[in-house]
Amino acid sequence: MSWGTELWDQFDNLEKHTQWGIDILEKYIKFVKERTEIELSYAKQLRNLSKKYQPKKNSKEEEEYKYTACKAFLSTLNEMNDYAGQHEVISENMTSQITVDLTRYVQELKQERKSNFHDGRKAQQHIETCWKQLESSKRRFERDCKEADRAQQYFEKMDADINVTKADVEKARQQAQIRQQMAEDSKADYSLILQRFNQEQWEYYHTHIPNIFQKIQEMEERRIVRIGESMKTYAEVDRQVIPIIGKCLDGIVKAAESIDQKNDSQLVVEAYKSGFEPPGDIEFEDYTQPMKRTVSDNSLSSSKEGKPELRFGGKSKGKLWPFIKKNKLSLKLGVTPEDFSNFPPEQRRKKLQQKVDDLNREIQKETDQRDAITKMKDVYLKNPQMGDPASLDQKLTEVTQNIEKLRLEAQKFEAWLAEVEGRLPARSEQARRQSGLYDGQTHQTVTNCAQDRESSPDGSYTEEQSQESEHKALAPDFDDEFDDEEPLPAIGTCKALYTFEGQNEGTISVVEGETLSVIEEDKGDGWTRIRRNEDEEGYVPTSYVEVYLDKNAKGAKTYI
Repeated sequence: MSWGTELWDQFDNLEKHTQWGIDILEKYIKFVKERTEIELSYAKQLRNLSKKYQPKKNSKEEEEYKYTACKAFLSTLNEMNDYAGQHEVISENMTSQITVDLTRYVQELKQERKSNFHDGRKAQQHIETCWKQLESSKRRFERDCKEADRAQQYFEKMDADINVTKADVEKARQQAQIRQQMAEDSKADYSLILQRFNQEQWEYYHTHIPNIFQKIQEMEERRIVRIGESMKTYAEVDRQVIPIIGKCLDGIVKAAESIDQKNDSQLVVEAYKSGFEPPGDIEFEDYTQPMKRTVSDNSLSSSKEGKPELRFGGKSKGKLWPFIKKNKLSLKLGVTPEDFSNFPPEQRRKKLQQKVDDLNREIQKETDQRDAITKMKDVYLKNPQMGDPASLDQKLTEVTQNIEKLRLEAQKFEAWLAEVEGRLPARSEQARRQSGLYDGQTHQTVTNCAQDRESSPDGSYTEEQSQESEHKALAPDFDDEFDDEEPLPAIGTCKALYTFEGQNEGTISVVEGETLSVIEEDKGDGWTRIRRNEDEEGYVPTSYVEVYLDKNAKGAKTYI
């Protein structure tokens, strides 16, 4: 099958068809370009999505990624970032292996097509010129033949006419001979041109056109093969990244399988465990025995002098974390004590341990720097030409001072950590008396020498520790820590307007109509501190009670 033999007369249609083939190739190039743009856009969106959900550095969100589920999610984000990279690879390979290559090939194809059809048009023009020459020779031969016939007929007519002179007859005869000769010459010329045209025409239809059309056919077939190879490359580019994409997906599956719900649950325990023991049973208080009330009243009156034992918390009485003082300012301002005493014991231990570890790392860093400076100084001493050893003395002194400062700081936090972990022995009763904890001259003395813990009605709490407690260990038993606290004096009374169920730590339940002692009035936070008997106190909403202050107030003051 050859276009030169089968389509010898379809020059125009072949020209249209080959142009259509080039248009198809350009359309495919445009398709691949748009695909590469989509891949780039998709990769960019995937990267932005992965970046959007990455944890921010030095933020609370970064701390959440200690859980296995969050770690798996972070691994998924990283794998998606690699996944996006493979789509960028697809775009780059398609651009270099298909788009650029085909674009260059299209330009070459257009030039080749132009050249082939130019040769075809040139052959057409040549055969058309030969045809015109043949037609012209034919018409001239036909005209000369007719002229010769007319001249012969005129001669014969003149020769038969007796009235014509002999000279006229001779002239007619010569004219007929001339015309005859011209017809013969035209015939010979026409015959020669016809032979030449037939030769040219045979070569045109059997040599030139088949060769040109064969080149066009080969060009078109190469185009078809090339577009097929490009389609294979298109598929191979995708296929090459499938194993890597598969690894990315396998990484996501592996991350999902690494999720450990038990481990996450344990992390929640470690993150929020307070270290407190659940409250014990509440003792029954018999109000029918006046002796007990008398003793309680005497205890209240004598507490200012002898400071008898008074416990606000502990398992035996079933109290929650007790109220000793209420540092409302630190609660409102969010001030964190240096020893993290505002945290529960377990959380405080973690904070202190982390602080100790950080300080140890700083000490190691400074120590390494000191060693490096010392070695450099030794080198300078052995080789003075390299530098002045005295120039390093100031730096060495600064580093040594920093190390000593960090060690003192670490010792301070280690002492607090040892206290929390209960590694230091509890101080005896007599030792505490000797240290001034039982000196009842002023309330300030008690505050500076004992560790105060406090709580607010919403369940938050702070711990205050004196300068002395930084160097001396306190007993780990919370009940013992508050044995020495002096109860606050009553500043008035109040009557419960409504029943209040004190379910939160630090609150106290009251019954409508009940009368209680006021030991701390509302400071503007909506809570009033009250006491029932001598050792049961807590906070109630100010709007639930009607308060009557004593002489400190000008008259009865009501909070509703």
